[in-house]
Amino acid sequence: MYLFFLTLHSWFRWVVLLSLGLGLYRSYRGWLGQHAFTPLDNTIRHTTATIAHVQLMLGYVLYFQSPTVSQFLAHRHDATYEQQPLFFGLLHVVLMTVAIVVLTIGSSLAKRRPTSPAKFRTMALWFTAALLLLFLAIPWPFSPLASRPYFRF
Repeated sequence: MYLFFLTLHSWFRWVVLLSLGLGLYRSYRGWLGQHAFTPLDNTIRHTTATIAHVQLMLGYVLYFQSPTVSQFLAHRHDATYEQQPLFFGLLHVVLMTVAIVVLTIGSSLAKRRPTSPAKFRTMALWFTAALLLLFLAIPWPFSPLASRPYFRF
């Protein structure tokens, strides 16, 4: 079951990044182009936040089943420990949680703004901050902290 969730979580990150990319495209396009905030923009805003929450829940399921995290938690008081358990036991989960909180706040604030430019600006700035946090916390294949493949099979 653990491998199923690990694979799903690995693949679903691309759905998160694609939806966030679409949300950022629409928000910057609307903000800089002075477009009206349409129902489609609202749907993209809401869907992006929902997809990110699903990914976070998959991540939490993995966190509590992961042997790497178990190793980190068992040895968290040691003076030294390996980078990979530290990354997944602490950094990844904290940064991802903060990123999704930032994305959620941005989505909620954008929904409540009175004008289209304010909605787009709020969405663009908060979604950009969330994307930067996500990029920091993803275990990319080139990461020195925890290298993982782009796609798991």
